[in-house]
Amino acid sequence: MGNLETDVLILGGGPAGLWAAVSSAAHGARVVLVDKGRCGSSGPGVYGATTIWDIPPGQARAEAVERALVRGGGLGDPAWLHRVIDEAHERLANWSGRQVADPRRIRFEGASYLRRLRRGALESGVRIFDHHPALHLLVDRAGRVVGASGVRRHNNFQRWTIRAGAVVLATGGCAFGSGGAGTEVNTGDGLLMAAETGAELSGMEFSSAYGLAPVLARVHPHRSIASGLAVRFATFYDESGAELSGRTAAALSAIADGRRVFAALDDVPEAVGHWLRRQGAVDAAGRVPVRAVLDGTVRGSGGLALAGADCATTVPGLFAAGGVAAREVVAGAAGCSDGLRGAWALASGSWAGEGAARAATAGGEVVVPTAPAAGLGPRAHIDPRSVVGLVQEHTLPLRRSFRRSAGSLTDSIAELDAMWPGARFELGGTGAERLRAREAAALLAVARWAGHSALVRTESRGIHRRIDHPDVLAQWRVRVRCGGVDEVWVRPEQRPDPRGGELTASTTATV
Repeated sequence: MGNLETDVLILGGGPAGLWAAVSSAAHGARVVLVDKGRCGSSGPGVYGATTIWDIPPGQARAEAVERALVRGGGLGDPAWLHRVIDEAHERLANWSGRQVADPRRIRFEGASYLRRLRRGALESGVRIFDHHPALHLLVDRAGRVVGASGVRRHNNFQRWTIRAGAVVLATGGCAFGSGGAGTEVNTGDGLLMAAETGAELSGMEFSSAYGLAPVLARVHPHRSIASGLAVRFATFYDESGAELSGRTAAALSAIADGRRVFAALDDVPEAVGHWLRRQGAVDAAGRVPVRAVLDGTVRGSGGLALAGADCATTVPGLFAAGGVAAREVVAGAAGCSDGLRGAWALASGSWAGEGAARAATAGGEVVVPTAPAAGLGPRAHIDPRSVVGLVQEHTLPLRRSFRRSAGSLTDSIAELDAMWPGARFELGGTGAERLRAREAAALLAVARWAGHSALVRTESRGIHRRIDHPDVLAQWRVRVRCGGVDEVWVRPEQRPDPRGGELTASTTATV
């Protein structure tokens, strides 16, 4: 593949991207999907089970929506939640291979689920190109997104360009290189590409979702198991043997306090327990030591702001699905996990694919920027590892993201912002070096948006915790938008209508 033209271009081959591809094809569009890895075999969805809400209309659905709204701190939208559950319930009605552990949830083996989605896309006529990471979007003179360009990993990193009538970003969230299984592809590339075209983001302060993973002795500790995969529903104890009520949140608080935390092995499924014993994860007392892993926006709720029910972004021709999209409309401040996360990937992918198919139109002449996009300079003058190291220093530790304060946030923002000009203009190179440089620039950009947004929200709500502002404040029942690449801007934007429904502009919050 060198240069192609299509109606709809999908960037990302996880669940959301595959649902978008199938949906676009079903509406008569020619569809091309490109994936950074191998579509259907990479990303966090491959590991463990994929759980999807499947709740028929009735009292159980109403109760699930109400619980989600309360858990999300009042930032969710009941209309969006009902739409997501409706879409998931209807599309999964005829699916087999499900494992019903709860009448309100369907569970699939993650790798099998993705393989099945890939087969469905291919049968629908979708062209899939594996190991074709996108590096930047194409924009015409009217400001409309009209395609993307990237490189082919397995062909000497030669460039490819695809012109399209509309583009769906399904590149996933950003885990800041934390090491959770499958998250090595979640480096925030899609967020940076979109922001460079002027797209707005929302909820980036809710980028501090942490999971728990076993401490493994016999394999690489960072790529062995997805955070929460084996221990999410276990009972946790600290080093004194005291039980920690509150499950994951209590365990994370204890780790943040410097205590060691253990999961009870008798709460873990036997097959998983056997695997943990083989890997040396069970200590002499029969406990499983656990560690905190930053999932970032992968399981948080921040991402590209949505401008419509079809998951259009604030830039014409560009749609967002799955973890790259802001999920405050369904998850609020709580982060997007468990069955809601699976249902969101399915629903948002389906809507974005349909929206892109309907919006696909020929664009004008592509605008070539006068300077290369961040990290894509012709030569490398700084090592991308130094950029990644700085980002991780200011994001991964619990003292930076789990418990925040004006002091720590201000310090982080100052160092991250100071690094940006160098990353913007001095990262680059050719081949694999070029791809690593772009990923480093994306990680830095996401860390800056998250830090600036967290500093502005002077309260604690959901997974955003401020030790200097520990209360939930009524005047901060607003969504915070941000954007900008060289200069980051942040503003409180909208307040969920207390009656449930459309959003109204906030006039009570100030920065």
